[in-house]
Amino acid sequence: MEDHSNYLTKQFIFLLAATCGIVVANMYYIQPIGTQVAESFQVSTSAIGSVTMLTQLGYALGLLLIVPLGDILNKRRLIITMAALSSLSLLGAFFAPNFQLFIFSAFIIGLLSVVPQIIIPYGAVLAGPEKRGQVMGKLLSGLLVGILLSRTFSGIIASIFPWRSVYLIAPIAIILLTILLTIKMPKDTTANTKLSYSASLKSIPLLVKSQKVLREAAVSGFFMFGTFSIFWSTLIFYISSPVYNWGTFAAGVLAVFGLSGALAAPIVGKLSDQYAQRTIVWIGLLMQTSSFIILHFFAAHIFPLVLSIVLLDVGNQFGQVANQTRVQNLGEQVSNRNNTVFMFSYFIGGAVGSFLGTTMWGAAGWTGVTLIALLFQALAIIFHLFVFRKQD
Repeated sequence: MEDHSNYLTKQFIFLLAATCGIVVANMYYIQPIGTQVAESFQVSTSAIGSVTMLTQLGYALGLLLIVPLGDILNKRRLIITMAALSSLSLLGAFFAPNFQLFIFSAFIIGLLSVVPQIIIPYGAVLAGPEKRGQVMGKLLSGLLVGILLSRTFSGIIASIFPWRSVYLIAPIAIILLTILLTIKMPKDTTANTKLSYSASLKSIPLLVKSQKVLREAAVSGFFMFGTFSIFWSTLIFYISSPVYNWGTFAAGVLAVFGLSGALAAPIVGKLSDQYAQRTIVWIGLLMQTSSFIILHFFAAHIFPLVLSIVLLDVGNQFGQVANQTRVQNLGEQVSNRNNTVFMFSYFIGGAVGSFLGTTMWGAAGWTGVTLIALLFQALAIIFHLFVFRKQD
């Protein structure tokens, strides 16, 4: 890549972070409005869990098949093209006449929402090793803001207008964003012509085999984001139950408390430049575990519920920023493919967490949800302390 470090101004970083947040938000609009969508299509709430799962599986497939193109093709063109295509997938959900086509649209939304995972290695390379953690923290802060405010946005919009309005307003924002990217992104013309697409994909298993840090980050990410998804995919069902009797608006408001994680991300990024990143991951694991211990015993009370949301989201950011900084430090030439491995495992964990969370809700209620989350955390801690204990 040409030297475009002079482009890495605060304004440009903000644009990249906003892009990460606005595009990734596409995947999470469904969560606070799940009960409305289920009623509209006359399906069960567990069927809505399958929508979340398929969206995240689509995202995982996009990570596997699309993100490696960032090591081959012109990154500017790839980012802008994928952003534009993602707006079309949202319109597919808006116009879907039945649940089957809505599910298909949800899968395509996930597939085409991988723009942030092309931007993150792009920003990491521009930043260089000295400021990589800080820039990663800001980009991941944008990502988390998008994930969380997507729930606030869709919850509030669906409480005022028909739920389909969410999938009409969102693509307008994406189109405006695409125009801004076209104007502001440096015209990087470089591409790795020595590496073919098939060779890029074939090299991924070797990267996993040869890099222990990558394997550890991938496993940690799987369980930590799985735990995160267990909570957010089931929260609407819990607060709609007789315990609270709340609706989509309240779910959107509660998501605002998760912004604490986004606010923490830049701080975590700076810590990742100064301290052992593995220690930061451990702190994140402890936060997430504490969160679900509180949720298991005290979720029926609003203050513990809010506290647990803060701990869960901040803990998730500790894990993701530190793990992704470790992955990006493994080498610029393989940055997109390493990011593919990490984020593929990360979102497969999210898909499994969403599926198990909604399944356990149907089978055993909130107790089942919290126990499956604590099992995820226990496994993450076992891998961290014992399986990978010799890692630096």
